[in-house]
Amino acid sequence: MTGDRPLDGILVVAIEQAVAAPLATCRLADAGARVIKVEREGGDFARGYDGSGGVSAYFAWLNRGKESIVLDIKDAEDRTLLERIVERADVFIQNLAPGAAARAGFGSKELGKHHPRLITCDISGYGEEGPYRSMRAYDLLVQAESGVASITGSPAEPGRVGVSICDFATGIYAYSAILEALIERERTGAGRNVEATLFHTMADWMAVPLLRFEQQGLDWPRVGLGHPTIVPYGLFQLSDGDSVLIGVQNDREFVRLCNEVLDQPELAEAYPRNVDRANARETVEGAIRAVFLRHDRASIQAALNQARIAYGFLNDVAALSRHPQLRRARQPLPDGTEIDMVAPAAVPNKPGRRLPPVPELDEHGAAIRAEFGTAPGTA
Repeated sequence: MTGDRPLDGILVVAIEQAVAAPLATCRLADAGARVIKVEREGGDFARGYDGSGGVSAYFAWLNRGKESIVLDIKDAEDRTLLERIVERADVFIQNLAPGAAARAGFGSKELGKHHPRLITCDISGYGEEGPYRSMRAYDLLVQAESGVASITGSPAEPGRVGVSICDFATGIYAYSAILEALIERERTGAGRNVEATLFHTMADWMAVPLLRFEQQGLDWPRVGLGHPTIVPYGLFQLSDGDSVLIGVQNDREFVRLCNEVLDQPELAEAYPRNVDRANARETVEGAIRAVFLRHDRASIQAALNQARIAYGFLNDVAALSRHPQLRRARQPLPDGTEIDMVAPAAVPNKPGRRLPPVPELDEHGAAIRAEFGTAPGTA
């Protein structure tokens, strides 16, 4: 490594689009890797999801710090250039349509044969095996196929989680798998292929509802802002029209809630365990509702703080924008403007931090062609 970030000196080549793969490579770029983003003519279609400084909000969030080059991998000259870039790469990642990378000569198995130190990462909807292997997959569809949508929403109807959790989670799984492969290569000198799929990621996240069904024969009900098995855990109305969410994770907290907030110690005596409270959900939550309706936001906040009960308020996006805990960082956009981007979550926060810019389409194409355009081993 040559710099002061953990992945300085690592070259990542990404034939990527949309969300999952760009999220993985964005985190690699944040950690210091050089990421060359290969785009088709017209660019990653996520550039046009909506309008924000010449690119969509998705694209602005997921593509900072990358170099953009437009290549047609079906064109012999462009394919040769890409092969030369891959020869020097540490990581190759792609999330094209099923089979597209292999048909173009950039399948992971083939690349692994020619470049034994290369780490390859394939992101897809369902993986390379099984009856769904050729199916296209988008976030909504995988939320439905994996059962996530069936346990999300109100008792009346299922719902989609409001952000693209299949894409986000798969991108982070891919990122962590690539980091593990880089560590393994330091020890063994050998690269390997890693695979991340939207369906298997969500199946992993559905492990608890699935095990509950298979081992106990119990469904995982849709309970809106409540919890299927933990009581009390959910939204309660206040006297001023506001509402508050509370979460009681253990019996000691429930005793404090009953004694210090509800002034009903007999409730804790009657329902000492969570299983007791779950079996008497309406009674327990009814007692809480009756007391909370006598409080406004300020008074319930004071009472819950005093009793050390976990709580939160149901914010909308406008409230998030004003949230005192939200961290920001300035980020340039391709049109020359700047935005206040959400600061990366798992890195030290530096006041006044600036993030690297989002690339224009093919912004680095000429420089990359000049750098890699000569035959390997020549000046």
